[in-house]
Amino acid sequence: MIPSARINASLELLTAIDTVARPADAIVSGYFRARRYIGSKDREAVSRTTYDVLRHYARLSWWMDKIGVENTPRARLIAYLKLVDKKNVKEISELFDGKKFSPETLNEEDRALLKKLEGHTLIHPNMSDAVVVECPDWAEKGLQQYFGKEFANEMQALLQPAPLDLRVNTLKTTRERAIFSLKQNGIEATECRLSPHGIRVLDRPALNRITMLRDGSIEIQDEGSQLVSLLVNAEPGQRVVDFCAGAGGKTLAISAEMKNKGRIIACDVLANRLKRSKERFIRAGLHNIETKPLSTEHDPWVKHHKGEFDRVLVDAPCSGTGTWRRNPDARWRSLGPGLEALLPLQTSILDSAARLVKPGGRLVYATCSMLPEENEKQIEQFLAFHTDFKLIPVSEAGKAFLGKDYTGQYLRLTPAKHETDGFFAAVLERVKA
Repeated sequence: MIPSARINASLELLTAIDTVARPADAIVSGYFRARRYIGSKDREAVSRTTYDVLRHYARLSWWMDKIGVENTPRARLIAYLKLVDKKNVKEISELFDGKKFSPETLNEEDRALLKKLEGHTLIHPNMSDAVVVECPDWAEKGLQQYFGKEFANEMQALLQPAPLDLRVNTLKTTRERAIFSLKQNGIEATECRLSPHGIRVLDRPALNRITMLRDGSIEIQDEGSQLVSLLVNAEPGQRVVDFCAGAGGKTLAISAEMKNKGRIIACDVLANRLKRSKERFIRAGLHNIETKPLSTEHDPWVKHHKGEFDRVLVDAPCSGTGTWRRNPDARWRSLGPGLEALLPLQTSILDSAARLVKPGGRLVYATCSMLPEENEKQIEQFLAFHTDFKLIPVSEAGKAFLGKDYTGQYLRLTPAKHETDGFFAAVLERVKA
């Protein structure tokens, strides 16, 4: 693709993201799936520009408002090329030349926009701190509370693209062999810092180059998500429930820790996601997993299996603030329930899942959020109403992989401090009678 065609593809994607009620990653994936003729280098370039514009949404939108221009995907893209990519008017005109596969020629409004941006930089002294770090109003107070003096530093880390992390399926290979195999295929990789099964890929290879993904020897999973799975501490022969299993990423990791022995039940209210996860389980060579679609978190199945399980993981639906490196559009687009609806749902899910835990068993509550009201406050509220549970400090429950220097009551992972997505987890144990 010529440069102008790449820009046109990014513009098409940004327009779709603005108008279609689907996550950006799903839109981007569908776009390229329908255009398989686009090569891997072009895909990478188009994706990089698209996501970079999304990561600058608040600052670019601030400029649109300041200079009185309609805040459209085209205007933001042009402003991005000027303020972030540092292109001059001539270079931008060559990209918007109106030829086949190129964006329409710059019109009067576009040229007026460029003229008003002349001599300016992306950051303006009048921008608020929240705009500078791309923090939406609904999350600012909670994240300020969570990070304290590290707020700006952590928010800057959330603006960086996330690395590609892989988890080794220990039933099929070792981390050393997996890293060697990747390097044999020209893919540079290294061990993750905290997860004993984690591999961090140092570039952005085409995933179809990684043959071990196809045979289930490795899985794509952020290091933080791997640590949450390890915190469940499931052992061979135990009975385990992954209560909000989704696509099954943590189910896979837990099952491997159980060495295919015992029983793990993957539950979710989204039956189609569970159905798709079965293919991953088979590919990974795991046969101790069952799937159980639930009507709601209070499905009768829960009552019928009260007190039967050694471990129950609740990876609760949440605001997803910890995933903003991967999903920058989630800061500004409401594609699911808002915080006001999520908080009571999290409480209800946690209350219901707790019934499955047997005396002496453990309940692990996790989110990919960094908002206290979804995390610590949920646990405090739960313990106040469930006196038969006690909090097990993560420094104790996760000592084997977190090391002796981790002293927290909860697992709190952040991009700046741990180079992972933002995660929270708490370990609760049902007191024996």
